[in-house]
Amino acid sequence: MQAREDKLKRITQWAKENNDVRAVLLTSSLASAIAPVDEFSDLDIELVFDDIDPYQFSSKWVWDFGKPIAMVEEDETFFEGKNAMKMVLYDDHVKVDFKLYKKHEFMQDAQKEELPEDWDVGYKVLVDKDGITTALKPPTYQSVLINKPEEKRFNQLLNDFWWDMTYVAKCLKRDELFYAKFMSEDMMRTDYLVPLIEWYIGSEHGWNITTNKHGRLFKKYLPAGLWGKIEQTFSGSNLEENWKALFAYADVAHLLGTAVAVRLGYNYPFDLEENIRSYLRYVKR
Repeated sequence: MQAREDKLKRITQWAKENNDVRAVLLTSSLASAIAPVDEFSDLDIELVFDDIDPYQFSSKWVWDFGKPIAMVEEDETFFEGKNAMKMVLYDDHVKVDFKLYKKHEFMQDAQKEELPEDWDVGYKVLVDKDGITTALKPPTYQSVLINKPEEKRFNQLLNDFWWDMTYVAKCLKRDELFYAKFMSEDMMRTDYLVPLIEWYIGSEHGWNITTNKHGRLFKKYLPAGLWGKIEQTFSGSNLEENWKALFAYADVAHLLGTAVAVRLGYNYPFDLEENIRSYLRYVKR
């Protein structure tokens, strides 16, 4: 994307000519060897200052790179005093996430034995006027890999998954769509289904794979038939459609959970599943 490349050059040149800026890093997907990149990928820029305050408490400087049409600002209190953020969408449709670092805080992080996750996914030094990035270790990309679950974690997730199915069923029977959606989308999908899918994919690839944030690459790594079953867990506002999605959840959890259990040598809660399925059918009747 030419507009993004041009903006990166403008930011880099601005930093070189600005004595307040001591170092600049490009991070995240555009600096990673394993992350997917397309025309919508953001510029993730880390700026290191001796004095962060003029840049944290003013936004005039972000106009040096174009006209902002939307912006989110988070001061250093949001990040426990280490840095601040200004996330800017420009009128050329390039989005830039600026992370503002205090120099001494940056140096402390750079000297740690293990790279912070933001750097371990990949980084590129664009400017370093004081040699403060020389202590940075190369990225290992390990922090973003799917981790094998301990048996206790596996059992707890499945127990919670089947337990929360009952809440969705009751909400649907009561015609409480908002709460049903909260349980099925916020809780069951995010807290239970996403990790189950990650474990399934991780177990198929020797725990040496990442599916990126919140399942962005699930479709890429799942068989078409299994992906089709997972698609059936999504639903609109129609109550009957939501009932079908709930039972699709059950089918997918069984398929994924039993496969992972076999691969890891763990026990799968067959009795719990059958008891909850019976309860779901009872509530729906």
